[in-house]
Order: sequence, then C-alpha cells, then structure tokens
Amino acid sequence: MAKLLMIRPCCFGYNPQTAVNNAFQTAGPQDQVKEMALAEFDAYVTLLRKHRIEVVVAEDTPEPHTPDSIFPNNWISFHPGQMAILYPMYAPNRRLERKKSVFKIIMDEAPRIRWIDMSPRERQNQFLEGTGSMVFDRENARAYACRSPRTNEDLFLEVCETLSYKPLLFNAISQGQPIYHTNVMMCMADRYVVICLDSVHDEKDRRMLLDQFNEDHKEIVGITTEQMNHFAGNMFQVFSTDNKPCLVMSRQAYNVLTPEQRRTLKSYNPLITPVLNTIETNGGGSARCMLAEIV
Repeated sequence: MAKLLMIRPCCFGYNPQTAVNNAFQTAGPQDQVKEMALAEFDAYVTLLRKHRIEVVVAEDTPEPHTPDSIFPNNWISFHPGQMAILYPMYAPNRRLERKKSVFKIIMDEAPRIRWIDMSPRERQNQFLEGTGSMVFDRENARAYACRSPRTNEDLFLEVCETLSYKPLLFNAISQGQPIYHTNVMMCMADRYVVICLDSVHDEKDRRMLLDQFNEDHKEIVGITTEQMNHFAGNMFQVFSTDNKPCLVMSRQAYNVLTPEQRRTLKSYNPLITPVLNTIETNGGGSARCMLAEIV
C-alpha cells in the first residue's frame, strides 16, 4: 500500500510553455477553467477516498504561479527505503512547483526521507520528468521509457542504476512526433500492462517489450492510437488501505474502451473513473499524472 500525494490547484490553466511538445493540450475559456478544474480535483479525491485509497492533499500557493502544479508525478518520485528523487523539468515554470509548502507536507509524512536531487541538470538542458517520462514496474525492478525531448537517456539510465532497475528504452511515435511522456501510452499493473503498441513502429523495440512482458507474465491489454489520444494509456493501479488494487482512469478514457477491454480490466481490479475533462483539455494530463505515490 502507498499513500498518494495530490496537489490541490489554485491557479490551474493552459500552460504555453508545455504546449510546445504536448499535443494533448488545448486552450479553453480560461475564466472558467480554474473553478472547473478545482471541482474536478475535489471530486477525484473524494472518489479515491471512497475506495479506501489514502490521499495526502497539499494546497498549491498563488506565488510563484504554477499552472501545472496539479501534476506532481513529473517532478518527484518516492521509493522504498525512505528515498525520493527530484527531477529536472522541461518548462521553466514547472520547475517552480518544487515549493516549500509541498516539501513540508512530504516531510510530515516521511520525516526521514533521503533526497536525490537531479534538478540541477536543468542548467544543462537535460530533462527527465519523473513517472511521466518513466513507467516503473516496481515488483520486477523494470523501468520503461520512450525517447522524447523530456526524457534524457543518460538521466534515465542513471535513475535505473540508482534503483537497480532494468532499463527498457524505446521509440514511440504519434502523428510523426515522439510521444512526450511514456505514461501517455503505457500503464504497468501487477498482472497486466495497458499499452499502445501501434505507436511503437520499430520491430526490435516492439519485440523487446513483448518479450519482457511475456517474461514477467503480464497480460497485454492493447489500446489503439485513437484510444491513447483520449487518455486511455494514462491509467494507474493504486492500492487501498487493505492492499486491494484498483485501476484509476478518467471517464473520458473509460468511455473509449471497448466492452471487452473493460471486462478484462475489471477481472483484475475495480475501476475508478473520475471526470477530468477540464484538466485533460487544458493541462494535457490525466488521472495518472495527478498522483505521486509516497512509498
């Protein structure tokens, strides 16, 4: 079981600094976005707690202005042995999300935490955006990452060495461009993996992934590019206080799944499907991006 860190937004909105390589972002009417995003966030937290998922909520602050603070999984990840890694972020205004107020809440939850700070690599224009850039299979000590401007290969390998994880690096393409985050096209769970293999064009990369899934006895739940574009890859398996798994995905993602896909996923765990339309449209992130595990 892990607690989930979530950041309650105060200034959520469309971020042009991230939109340059996040094809999922679209600017909506910003006068309504803040209130609608806040309502979606609060309903999401309520839904998780209803399923006995432990959630730690940190309040965002107006200053410095951080429109994407609702997505903490990109700048921090937690690991067994009271360890946390801070990551170098692509967009300058996302680097400001590392706020004292959030660190205070983390220290209250994990007072003896050991920090590994990779954020200075921003000065060398080297980026690795946490569990957006990487999808972890913690049980089998694997880390998956697709190449993109936000995922530096050397930093990825450095994290894998630190965690003693096997690195699996591959190319994933959508509309002729690298997919900016691995967790857009892939979700790793205890007994299955949800993945858009249509985006993995290189046969060697695809074979590497399939061989690894087979070795680890993971059932493959394939999704299409169209489903991925509706956030069906941005799922996350979470565990309740009594260690029962649930799979989180947005309502939009759930709605684009086929009945067979839904049946397969439900056979492994209940599904939690919050409505996140405003957050997805303006922020370009979905259910998984809003959760950072405190392991």
